[in-house]
Formats: sequence, structure tokens, C-alpha cells
Amino acid sequence: MDNPEDANVAATMGFSGFGKKARTFDLEAMFEQTRRTAVERSRKTFEAREKEVEEKPQTSPAPRTAASDAGQRKERESSSSDSDDSSDDQLIGPPAPGSSSEPPDDEMIGPPLPPGYKDSDEDDDEDDGDDDVSALGLDPSGARLVTGSYDYDVKFWDFAGMDGSLQAFRSHQPCECHQIKSLQYSITGDVILVVAGNSQAKVLDRDGFPVMECVKGDQYIVDMANTKGHTAMLNGGCWHPKIKEEFLTCSNDGTVRTWDVSNEKKHKGIFKPRSAQGKRVIPTCATYSRDGKLIAAGCQDGSIQIWDRNMSVHTKFHCRQAHAPSTDTSCVAFSYGGTVIATRGGDDTLKTWDMRNFKKPIHMASGLPNYFPVTDCCFSPDDKLLVTGISIKKGEGNGKLVFYDMVDFKKVYEIAVTDASVVRCLWHPKLNQIMVGTGNGLAKVYYDPIKSQRGAKLCVVKTKRKARQAETLTQDYIITPHALPMFREPRQRSTRKQLEKDRLDPLKSHKPEPPVAGPGRGGRVGTHGGTLSSFIVKNIALDKTDDSNPREAILRHAKDAADNPYWVAPAYSTTQPQAVFAEVDSEEDEPDNEPEWKKRKI
Repeated sequence: MDNPEDANVAATMGFSGFGKKARTFDLEAMFEQTRRTAVERSRKTFEAREKEVEEKPQTSPAPRTAASDAGQRKERESSSSDSDDSSDDQLIGPPAPGSSSEPPDDEMIGPPLPPGYKDSDEDDDEDDGDDDVSALGLDPSGARLVTGSYDYDVKFWDFAGMDGSLQAFRSHQPCECHQIKSLQYSITGDVILVVAGNSQAKVLDRDGFPVMECVKGDQYIVDMANTKGHTAMLNGGCWHPKIKEEFLTCSNDGTVRTWDVSNEKKHKGIFKPRSAQGKRVIPTCATYSRDGKLIAAGCQDGSIQIWDRNMSVHTKFHCRQAHAPSTDTSCVAFSYGGTVIATRGGDDTLKTWDMRNFKKPIHMASGLPNYFPVTDCCFSPDDKLLVTGISIKKGEGNGKLVFYDMVDFKKVYEIAVTDASVVRCLWHPKLNQIMVGTGNGLAKVYYDPIKSQRGAKLCVVKTKRKARQAETLTQDYIITPHALPMFREPRQRSTRKQLEKDRLDPLKSHKPEPPVAGPGRGGRVGTHGGTLSSFIVKNIALDKTDDSNPREAILRHAKDAADNPYWVAPAYSTTQPQAVFAEVDSEEDEPDNEPEWKKRKI
């Protein structure tokens, strides 16, 4: 001990010191050593994995489940507890460099890994971009297309109004910062159902303005049947094929609810999927049958459950092992005949089912990667083909659209769409055209020049229009939501409509009157030069003479005045024809030499 008094007290009381002494460390040396160790470990790991890839063909990583994640967490906790027990309990402060066990690879410290390096334990769900086209909708007539994506935007496209540039005529965010999951026109085409990542579905009109919004339920109530709306994120929704005011939505709260457009305060009906043990199951997709009498839902436990629309308690058909458990069934589609159902599972399969024998699938196609919870499958208008999209990882090829024959379920055709996943596909029966949404933000339309009608054929033949300059300068619209009605400005929907209204207004479209002839009257100015004052002003303005030197200006007319006298000389021509001027005899008589008091005051 440094202090002798402390040493004496310690010796007297029988112990060696007051507490443990903290070790001191050189932090700069520790950081430098840690950095070097991390860089070396990263280099070795990268070289080892490159060697493994060269020796063994690359295989897709096994899907991660909740059980495997729990096992990994348990191993990490046990290893961390073992390392804590084995540490020196006599040391106070951070451990010395190199004394602790090496951290796992996913907790590596140091510079970022080289570009192109990809860990096999990572979740490679396409790319993490926010431009994936996650929703497509066509109105029944096929005149308008609406698209939604993960960047929260909903865009409206009009085939008849577009030219070769293929630009949307309107874009806005109806659900603020929530990803768009589903868009669908009603059977009449006058309203659009918008399902986003929140718990409240919205209904918009054809121009994108809100019509109604579903109410949010009470999340503190256990029985979801006693709440008025959804309490968790929505997964999908669609309109009733026969009743234009009814639609359904499914949510993570474990319910499928039907709604009426005229009543936004409470749902119309509720359906609760259950597992084999009677527990709550999350529906990942839901739809109506073609006649609207049945409601089918694909659930997270891999089951397909179908209810009678008027009987919401027990299912009418169900298959518990339709797809692998803990995978998201992304689509359930009814054929136009109404007896066959197609399901797109998160286990990379596509299956067809017969309603009359719902225990096992009719056909099954495997090896179709599906990384999105909204990947579609749809029937051709004649029920002869079934089409779906394939997801890919970034940089591993092209996303494809595959077609299967409904008789023998063989792949008859495939289309390489783009170098990204194919998320959405829609086959319109009237247009006979296929709309595709991809993972890189593209919306493509495939059509046949002979068999297809209208739709994309209306705009591809048009040339691009030149940008039209603004005819008038419009004033910015200031939104004042809490202003009184007498001070609130009407909302301007478009410049063209405002110009048309101004043209019909006699005050705004009044032509200015021309100036009056002659002198002005009624407060109006007459024509230029109609009065004496305006005539003089005009002549003065048009006079080009330079009057900067007045003496020179007067003497310029002296010769003409002497030759042709007009003002003074004719008056004295008879009485005094010879002009007589005053003569000055001497300098003393000059007026300038007179004293000041004799000078005449002028």
C-alpha cells in the first residue's frame, strides 16, 4: 500500500487491503488491437466462404422458422453465460485485449465486408427497396388501371388518355405512411377498395378522393367479435362479386370481416379462423367465390378454410394441411366455373383443389419461389390456364410469369419479365390482357395484337405529346382546415376545370372596352390626340429639336424674321417704317454704370 497509515491499520485488523484495485488499460492500444483482429478475422472468413462456394454448388438457404430462431437464441445465451462464468471474477474493469473469447460472426467488429459478400444466414427476401408494386386493380370496363406499392403511393392510369409516354394522371398517398397491399375496383367501377398496412381499410372514388374509412376496433377486448373493427394490420380484401356495397377484409387480429359502404361505424359480419386445437389463426388472404355465397381464407398455419357467407360460426369446407405450417398463403382464387380453387403458398408451391373433394389437391407444382405475402395466381378467362409469378433473389436471373395447363398441369409457357421478382399478376377477362407488377417498381401489360381489345392498344399507338405551357399563373391553394366557412376557399381540383368556370363567368371573361373617340367621358380616357392638351403633348413629344441652348434656338429664326416680318414690324410699317433704337454716347451713360438707386427696378 502507498499510504503507511492504511498499511498499519490493515496489519492491525488482519487484512491485506481496502477492496480490490482496479486494473488500468491503454484504451488506444486496445482499440487498435481489436481493429486489427476484426479485419484479420473478416478476411479469413471471407476467403473460407469463397473457397466453399467454389468447391460446392450454391444452394438456397433453408427457410428460417420460429423454432430454429429460438434454438439459435438459446445457444447464444448459453455460450454467453458460460463465458461469463469462466471470466476472472477478481478483475474490475474491461477485459484485456485477447483475453476474452472470440465473438460470433454476426457480432463482428471492424470495417464493412467487401461488396458482393452475402451471408448464408441472412434473410434474402428479394431486395429491401420500397418500390415493389404490391397491388393492381382494373375497373370492370378495363378503362382505368390503379397500382400501389411499398412507397405508399397509389397511381391512376387511364388507357384512353395516355400517350406513348405512359404517364399516370394522378398519384397520391391515401393511407399516409402505410404500405399498400391490395387495390380493387367494385363491380360497378365507381369506387376503389384500398387495403394498406394499417387496421382501417378505405374506399376511394374513381378520382382518388375518400368515400369512407372503416372504424378501428378496441385492442383491449379479448373477443374480437365484440369489437367494431380490426385491431391489427390488414392483410387483404376484396369486393363482393354481386353486391356492390359489400366488401371483406382480413387482418392479423385473426378475423375476416365483411363491411357495408353505407355503414362505416361497424362491421357487417365476422368470421374467425381456428386451428385444429381451436386456437386463433391469422388469415393471410381472403376472397369471395364467383357467386358470392362462399368466403375462403388462407391461414398462417397452412390451412384453407371456407365459410358460407350467411353461416359465420363453423366452416363449410376446410383443409388443415393445404400448405406447410408457419408459411404465408399469399393467394386463394376461384375459377370462373366455381368448382376449382387455386392456392399459392409460401412453401413455393401452387395447388389446385376440387370443391367436391377438398381433402387432397388435384394438382401441385413445386419449386416456385415465393418471397412476398401478396404473390398472385389467377385463371384465364376460359379456365384452361393457371398463371402465377416467381420470385428471385437479387442478381440471380429474371423473374418469370409461368402458365400451367389445367388438364395435366404441365408448364406450357413462361415469360421472362424483368430482373426482379414478379409480385402481382392480373388477367382481365374483357380486355384479354395480363397486368404484371414487379419487385423493381415496374407495371407491365402483355396483350395480343389480334385477340386483345382496347386497354393498352389504345395508348401504345399514340405519339408522345409535347409539354404544354401553362396558360395562366395559378395561385397556390392554402389549406386552412379550421377556418370559418365564410373565409374558407373552395378546393381547386384541376386548372382546366377552373379555366372553364372562369370562361362562363361574365365578369372574369369580360373583354376590355376600346378607348372612346374624341374627348373622354364617364371617367374614361379618350383616344391619343383627341383633345388640345393631348395634341400639344404629342407634338412636344415628337419634336426632335434640341433646346439645351435657348439663345441658339432663338437666333435660328432671326433671318426668317428679318426677311418676312409677321408680328412686330407690320404694326409700325405706316407710322414708323424705320426702326429707331436708343443710342449710347459714352460708357458713363451705359445702364450698367449707373448707381444702384438709379437703376429701374424690373
